[in-house]
Amino acid sequence: MIAELNRLVDLIEDHLTDDLDVAALSMGLGTTEYHLRRMFSSLAGMPLSEYVRRRRMSLAAPDVLGDGDLLSIAVRFGYGSTEAFGRAFRSVHGAGPGDVRRDGGPLRTQPQLRFRLTVEGNTTMDTRITDRPAFRLVGHAARVPLIHEGVNPHIQAHIASLPTSEHARLKGLGDTEPSGLLQVSADVDPDYAEGGDLTYLHGVAVTEAADIPADLDVIEVPADTWAVFRTEGDYPAALQSAWAATATDWFPSNPWRLRPGPSLVSILDRAEDFSTATCELWLPVERA
Repeated sequence: MIAELNRLVDLIEDHLTDDLDVAALSMGLGTTEYHLRRMFSSLAGMPLSEYVRRRRMSLAAPDVLGDGDLLSIAVRFGYGSTEAFGRAFRSVHGAGPGDVRRDGGPLRTQPQLRFRLTVEGNTTMDTRITDRPAFRLVGHAARVPLIHEGVNPHIQAHIASLPTSEHARLKGLGDTEPSGLLQVSADVDPDYAEGGDLTYLHGVAVTEAADIPADLDVIEVPADTWAVFRTEGDYPAALQSAWAATATDWFPSNPWRLRPGPSLVSILDRAEDFSTATCELWLPVERA
């Protein structure tokens, strides 16, 4: 995976002034656009689309400082108008093209990325691969922003809005793996950008034959393969560290890649105050 990401970076450099077809680039690299975007975002700390924008605007800066026509510069870098180009330029440099041309700055440069795999042996991944028949996720869903670190207050508020009796009712409905009450993240943008929207469902897994109360939201999950990572320790820090380690340690070292689908967290055990927990992180995978 590291080699594929570095090749992607090289291809981006070759096509900074072209329309980038990430799906075609992914196919040429022998992987999928979904997996490539997720791995890039996890390892680079920014979405692929953001990296491309930063590199384009870094390359455009010398042209903006010159006396060339701004519309011609915009078109050369793939923008149909000076307004669209100006918004992208300002988002990277903090000032519009006209201001930079007049004042000589400010300018911010995004260096070309280079990925390296550092093996330190300090993260043990307790993992199993399991094939599961089709099942359903049922519970209460809400659209919330994605937050990579710490407690997500929007998810916290969603769960707190449910009466205590509802947690017991949901738990009683669950009849298949993953077991127990689940934290489900679905419909996440492949770039996995901080602040992007996702569907969060607080619920349980049930078989296809189960009777589902009409007041519950449902996510259909087809039969497929899952990688299951077990974590123990401070909550949610240990879980979030394990999630990060799947990208930095596990996927680069194993013949699997992420496929589209919900990610699931099963809380197997926890402290009374939820300061620590034993969890399972379920990620949908396919052979690379």
